[in-house]
Amino acid sequence: QVQLVESGGGLVQAGGSLRLSCAASGRTLSSDGMGWFRQAPGKEREFVAAIAWSDGSFVIGSSVKGRFTISRDNAKNMVFLQMNSLKPEDTAVYHCATNPRYSDSGHRYEYDDWGQGTQVTVSS
Repeated sequence: QVQLVESGGGLVQAGGSLRLSCAASGRTLSSDGMGWFRQAPGKEREFVAAIAWSDGSFVIGSSVKGRFTISRDNAKNMVFLQMNSLKPEDTAVYHCATNPRYSDSGHRYEYDDWGQGTQVTVSS
C-alpha cells in the first residue's frame, strides 16, 4: 500500500505563494497518476491538479488554472503543487492521492490512496 505525506501548508496573505509537497512511499510501477485535491469546511472535495509519473502529462483544475502548477520528481517519489496568487477562497486542506492510471477527468473516485492532508489558510 502506498503511503502519502503532504507538507508545505501554512498561513499566507492573499497574493502570496506556497509550495506543497507530497512524498510517496511504497509506490509501485502500476500507479501512474498522482493528484491534488482540496476540501474546505462544509464543501465537497475539489480536484486541483493531476500528473503522470511516466511522461509528466498534467492537468490543472479550472478554479486554479493560471495560478497553480504541478510537477514531480520521479527519483524522489515526490509531487509538488506550486500555488501562486493565492486567494482566500483557496483556503482548504490539500490532499494528494494516487490513481492507477493518469487521468484528466478530475473524478476523485478514480483515486485509491490518500494522504492526511496539509492545511492552507489564505488571509485577506
